[in-house]
Amino acid sequence: MAIAEKESYFPRWTVKNEGIIAPDERLPWGQTIVLGLQHVLAMFGSTVLAPIIMGFNPNTAIFFSGIGTLIFFFIVGGRVPSYLGSSFSFIAVILAVTAYSGIGPNHNIPLALGGIIACGVLYGIIAVIVMIAGSAWIEYLMPPVVTGVVVMIIGLNLAPTAINDAAGSAFDSIMAIVTVIATALVAVYFPGMLRRLPILIGGIIGYLVYLLFANGFGLGKAIDFSGVASAAWIGLPQFTTPRFTTNAISLIAPVAIVLIAENTGHVKAVAAMTGRNLDKYLGRAFLGDAISTIVSGFGGGTGVTTYAENIGVMAVTRIYSSLIFIIAAIVALLLGFCPKFGALIATLPGGVIGGLAVVLFGLIAATGGRIWIENKVDFSKSRNLITAAVALTVGAGMISVRTVNFGLTVGNFTLGGIGVATFGSIILYQILRERNPQPEEAVTADSAVGLNPAAEIEPQAGIGE
Repeated sequence: MAIAEKESYFPRWTVKNEGIIAPDERLPWGQTIVLGLQHVLAMFGSTVLAPIIMGFNPNTAIFFSGIGTLIFFFIVGGRVPSYLGSSFSFIAVILAVTAYSGIGPNHNIPLALGGIIACGVLYGIIAVIVMIAGSAWIEYLMPPVVTGVVVMIIGLNLAPTAINDAAGSAFDSIMAIVTVIATALVAVYFPGMLRRLPILIGGIIGYLVYLLFANGFGLGKAIDFSGVASAAWIGLPQFTTPRFTTNAISLIAPVAIVLIAENTGHVKAVAAMTGRNLDKYLGRAFLGDAISTIVSGFGGGTGVTTYAENIGVMAVTRIYSSLIFIIAAIVALLLGFCPKFGALIATLPGGVIGGLAVVLFGLIAATGGRIWIENKVDFSKSRNLITAAVALTVGAGMISVRTVNFGLTVGNFTLGGIGVATFGSIILYQILRERNPQPEEAVTADSAVGLNPAAEIEPQAGIGE
């Protein structure tokens, strides 16, 4: 009897010139490089917008997104194609911790970094448990009704930030509306791959319209390019040392639950599209995401996660080669070493940022409802209805993302509204869970973030996790 050859840690990436390209296959190097650049464009709008909203340095954020993608690649052994970009799941809690006003640099970033690192550590512990015990327990604890409500709470808590950014002045409000309309038109009517870049293209259109009417006709505050002119072409990213506080850790660490849901859904979606069972790599995917978040936190970057935009690009092109993401990561690293690029990003007007935020945060909230619909969550059953109702009320009770109006305090430990809603929904559902669940309530492969792999083949806007 022949002895089966032991699987190597990394694929051997056989060359293939046409058709579906699997994760362990590759196109000729010229095409691989072009596709890597395309993935950078796909994630660019969201992974740059998130740090701006939180007051982080965009150069540093994009630099660590490249570092994170490389870390993820090596930990999963190149078996799971994915790009790691700035996670929107951190925005609400970071704004609450830092009390950031939305204008200029965030001087309390060290506090946020301590919480991001703690989140990564918690995420890493869960990853190790999954690697040892499997992932079935995660799907048991976080059925669609729970993951849906958690994602929806994140979006709802970000809504005031979007409106504040869009309402700086009457002119800013008009520009926000223009940006929203431009982004929507790109997502719905633009052809082919362009439809996959609504945030990037919509932002560029809003920026150019603002530039025309503000700098050209003097109808609004002109964009100041002096910082761009004085910035160097090549320089180190802006690194920041973290500071650890109980309050920041208690607010930010629970985001690990959302990252688990996101990453699970992304791995399952890629598995469905490629026709390969990737469950055995799920724990390693968690660990890659966790370590990347920890490394980013220690250097001054945002928390990172796998990106829906890149999964969408793979669905459209049917090219899943993991080598493409090495190219994308290298491009991100090079952008991180260009201060002039960061200075240009910093000129984005508040109205344009607000318009993009309205779309993105609305999509996040709507994704929670999409999870419920695609997984056929039955709200005629009281346990589903009560779990969602209680969690949504607690989560939405944070009237302003900059002020924690509801939390659970035990001694010096405070768990904010989003954390209470997250853990509360998990615990409440388990208390109310029926002992013999009906088949329709089983968690499907794509339930974690509402990504339907079959539907993803049709071009549609991602949410920029």
